[in-house]
Amino acid sequence: MTETQKDLAVLEELAKARKSFFSEVGKVVIGQQEILDHILIALLARGHSLIVGVPGLAKTLIIKTLSDVLDLSFKRIQFTPDLMPSDITGTELIDVDQNTGQRSFRFYQGPIFANIVLADEINRTPPKTQAALLEAMQEHKVTAGGKTYDLDEPFFVLATQNPIEQEGTYPLPEAQLDRFMFNLNIEYPSTEDEVSIVRETTTPEIQSLNAVITKPEIATYQDLVRRVPVADNVVEYAVKLVGATRPNSSTAPEFIQQSVDWGAGPRASQYLVLGAKAKAILDGRPSPNINDIQSLALPILRHRVLPNFNAEAEGLKVEDILNRLLDTIVE
Repeated sequence: MTETQKDLAVLEELAKARKSFFSEVGKVVIGQQEILDHILIALLARGHSLIVGVPGLAKTLIIKTLSDVLDLSFKRIQFTPDLMPSDITGTELIDVDQNTGQRSFRFYQGPIFANIVLADEINRTPPKTQAALLEAMQEHKVTAGGKTYDLDEPFFVLATQNPIEQEGTYPLPEAQLDRFMFNLNIEYPSTEDEVSIVRETTTPEIQSLNAVITKPEIATYQDLVRRVPVADNVVEYAVKLVGATRPNSSTAPEFIQQSVDWGAGPRASQYLVLGAKAKAILDGRPSPNINDIQSLALPILRHRVLPNFNAEAEGLKVEDILNRLLDTIVE
């Protein structure tokens, strides 16, 4: 069997795994199909996701259910104003040998040492503590006491943020935001979904979940994403789209120059292509197209493009600017 035939066989396995994934998650999570799609794409692309939504929209439930269905270790960190960096990464404590009485330092791992880490209400802790996630999210390593510790793969950070309670919160620095592949907005459920939610959650029946995708299988699918071929015009379109968000660029449309203070960097282009690859294979296609790039543009770019005062004065949101840009940039 050739390498291409092996990849196509893995592609078929992934299609079955995706179906089982949504069937199992659907036992607990009702609706939110697009959010679940994007989270799965981020996982396969080795990215992280920031989930923004008002309380009560099952942000935490989605993430906990994800870890159960994927058979991955899970840790939840409740971010608070008094949380310290060592509460996340771990700390060195004096260990006493009961036989000899000899003392030595021993590193006790923090909750960051898990496959899926839920950073709940990440904007409720000061930037110093938020920064404890930076090395882990980028390098998949933690440095403590002069030693570096590797994190178990896959490593996936899912952070939640409440958009309406701003008292006592600390906005995420741009460097931290840029580490997140997706910025996902959870909306209120439809009336039909809400009826189902209320019906399912007000009975004594508890749904049991089965793990349908193993850790080695996830690693195989992640490697497959990297091997997926991409046409030159798709890559060029992604780069062109990201470049057009930068107001100082010669390719930026006039409305971008007038409405944007800061555009997206190269990491956005990388995530657009990786996300398009993951989306394609999840749909059972061997290669992504420009439609895949366009469908992922909003969640990848909305936290990387900073509207200026002119946009705010006109009542323009970043989504309005990006949608207009998508209509402007031709394939």
